[in-house]
Amino acid sequence: MRRADPLAAYRWVILGVVALLAATTFMFLRGPEAWQRRYYQLDHVSEIAASATRHRVSPYLIAAVIEAESDWDPGAQSTAGAVGLMQVMPSTAVELAERGVVDADRYPPARLEDPAVNLEYGSAYLRYLVERYHEIETALAAYNAGLANADAWAEQGGDIRDRIEFPETRHFVLRVSRAKDRYEVLYPGVFEGWSGRE
Repeated sequence: MRRADPLAAYRWVILGVVALLAATTFMFLRGPEAWQRRYYQLDHVSEIAASATRHRVSPYLIAAVIEAESDWDPGAQSTAGAVGLMQVMPSTAVELAERGVVDADRYPPARLEDPAVNLEYGSAYLRYLVERYHEIETALAAYNAGLANADAWAEQGGDIRDRIEFPETRHFVLRVSRAKDRYEVLYPGVFEGWSGRE
């Protein structure tokens, strides 16, 4: 068989690999719930529940932010300096502690690599953003791209998703929104007292 032949063996191997990857991705994202739970893992349930309750934030939203920000790696650090599960900036943690939003004695801002501390600051910051913008998607845009960018996009009016200029932030907002929906479906009743809706 000539190499240019459309039925060459190497083309079938490539098609087979692509088909296998597509099937695996489908199983994790939309297949049986047991497979989806492998992709949408859920750890630190008691810490998430406690911080969610204290700061009146959906625990499913917190789980979705963790999945998008760090993929559940408590040691994650970004090039910008964000730390831990929820990728909290140390300066944000210090500011929240100084304002008295988070008890700095119980949750020292210098210990953001500790999951419980990180969840406390990340949840408090999410609550602050939701109260500031009165909309989850705008709050998520601010969480990812900063307040100045989110303010500028929100001032333009309309759907924030159409105003976001950064592809990474647009993807983040979409990813977190979808993940929150999946967590609500995959883990109903895990967070007692939460109906699954913000």
